[in-house]
Amino acid sequence: MDKLLIESNGPLKGDVTISGAKNAVLPILAATLLGSNTSTIKNVPHLNDVTTTMSLLARMGCQITVGDNMEVAVDPSTMSDYTAAYELVRTMRASILVLGPLVARYGQAEVSLPGGCAIGARPVNLHIEGLRKLGASIDIDSGYIRARAGRLQGARLSLETVTVTGTENLLMAATLAKGETVIENAAREPEVVDLANYLIAMGAQIEGAGTSTIHIQGVDQLQGTTYSVVPDRIETGTFLVGAAVTRGAIKVRQTVPDILTSVLDKLREAGAVIETGEDWISLDMQGQRPTSVSINTAPYPDFPTDMQAQFCVLNAVAEGTAKVTENVFENRFMHINELQRMGADMTIEGNSVTIRGVERLTGAPVMATDLRASASLILAALVADGETTVRRVYHIDRGYERIEEKFHQLGADVRRAQDK
Repeated sequence: MDKLLIESNGPLKGDVTISGAKNAVLPILAATLLGSNTSTIKNVPHLNDVTTTMSLLARMGCQITVGDNMEVAVDPSTMSDYTAAYELVRTMRASILVLGPLVARYGQAEVSLPGGCAIGARPVNLHIEGLRKLGASIDIDSGYIRARAGRLQGARLSLETVTVTGTENLLMAATLAKGETVIENAAREPEVVDLANYLIAMGAQIEGAGTSTIHIQGVDQLQGTTYSVVPDRIETGTFLVGAAVTRGAIKVRQTVPDILTSVLDKLREAGAVIETGEDWISLDMQGQRPTSVSINTAPYPDFPTDMQAQFCVLNAVAEGTAKVTENVFENRFMHINELQRMGADMTIEGNSVTIRGVERLTGAPVMATDLRASASLILAALVADGETTVRRVYHIDRGYERIEEKFHQLGADVRRAQDK
């Protein structure tokens, strides 16, 4: 198992290139199952969750070819198994995304109840209820979701709460259903839009992706296509916060500023000078300490829960006092205890944490508890006196590609080592 060794090395400076979005590529890889022939997916990040998804598709009988620059071709025409087994699914909640495509295209699925980050219940009941309304027969037995169906039938699906993976699963299933499906209270995230754009490129008829109501007119079949995954807005935000906390100046390339508006607004509020182009963002703190900013997480287009931990670090070393409120997931303050070990002045009250900024943190041995929390510990280490050791970095490898190399490009002292 690996660990990261980090020492503060002054402000981050330079350019960094953003990888494809984890939260877009996973549903897109699942959606390749809907095609009658090969899809080639470009801008695929090299992440543990991507490797797990490709292993899952290969186990089902798909032919997987990995080309240069992690260009992944998936041929589902050799599918022979419709099971997502526990040993693969247990590490990754997104594995539930094969349920909709399997039921819609092949009329059967056995998917183990998923694992992934331990940040709350994140129930799959909305996926199951929606598929039942589309005509699937579903039972849960011995930890597996077992589904059977003839051709699915279009229906009006009103989601009780906003769910990204639920919206994606039902969107994929509806593309091959007979007639029209309407998804109400749909997630509006850019990754949902990216999935819809891929499905449209395959021949699906979809309108309204990116709004709270999506209309899908089912078609008889979908064809494989070539598609490039949207850049990762959370990776983008993580590096920008890294520059902000270290009082640095960086330029982030191959990104999409338009889908990060809420984060950029908060960084400006913290004192950052930000400029944007079509596919780049520059941030310059002009050597100044950031100012505290209060945030409330909410579904897109509001402030993303996946940036909450990073902004806790920003506030930990900012001037002033801020309140961070988590409205999307329960149990998503597990990084707070680790940050307190590094000298952060933080008090949790229910789903909020009050943060009183200090000038510097102190290096310490810390443990990653989930994907975004692990990123926040790296950011904290960049502004801590002495060495910080971050253990359980497999969490970070699930969602960030070559993170120590990218930070090194910006001048940070971040090294990977074997944890004996």
